[in-house]
Amino acid sequence: MKSIQFRVALAQVTTGADADVVCAAAAAQQAELIVFPEMFSNGYSRFEPDSQASRKAWLDGAEPLDGAYIAGFRDVARRRRLSIVATFLEQGETAPFNAAVLIDADGEIVLHQRKRRICFFAVPETACAPGDRSSVARLKTTVGEITVGVMICMDREYPEVGADLIRQGADIILVPNSSPLIDDPTVGDVRVAGVRAMAFQSAAGIAVANYPAPKDDGHSFAVDGLGRIIAMGGAETGLVIADFDIEALKAVQRQEWFRRTR
Repeated sequence: MKSIQFRVALAQVTTGADADVVCAAAAAQQAELIVFPEMFSNGYSRFEPDSQASRKAWLDGAEPLDGAYIAGFRDVARRRRLSIVATFLEQGETAPFNAAVLIDADGEIVLHQRKRRICFFAVPETACAPGDRSSVARLKTTVGEITVGVMICMDREYPEVGADLIRQGADIILVPNSSPLIDDPTVGDVRVAGVRAMAFQSAAGIAVANYPAPKDDGHSFAVDGLGRIIAMGGAETGLVIADFDIEALKAVQRQEWFRRTR
């Protein structure tokens, strides 16, 4: 079987990083797509729950979809010929959203996803509104068209979110994240195990981009359509490169077609 590789870079960096420099490094390594961690516009920062001033300052940092923050990523995508999953606290009419956009290599927004299963029980997402749907994009790449979906952090823990993406034909699911993946003091690496199980159950590739230590514990990773880990970083800042074998993924989907019925 011929191997056709789709290379994804996971930006295991904090908000102080220059996104253009990070994307240039990914492009130099022949990545076609890069994923940033959850709510990168503010580094998934928190506000003081008992301080109205702190809450207001956090809310004031929300970015409009058509504002300068996303426009900057669109410009980088065009110049670097790189698709980008950019994440941000998105302005809303009554409350902001924890959101992501997939920008193609022409700088066009081809997917806009809001986190559906927000952490409504903890700061800062007590101040957010949830998204109400999931969608996919048919992304044009050098290895052909790939159907891509996005779920944000805790979305991956709820079967209906993944099921909605698989029902729409997602080949690869991209997951901006902010949580311990390996070294959670209570549950260890259960989040990695959950992603592996989801990939196996759905015959889909999944890539997770997390913040490095000490913000989180790094270990951004990717798994193939059988749930096997194909790339994983350490705790430190850097790019994690994952190569998805698209022909092998399609073969799994043909053989395990029943896993994709929803």
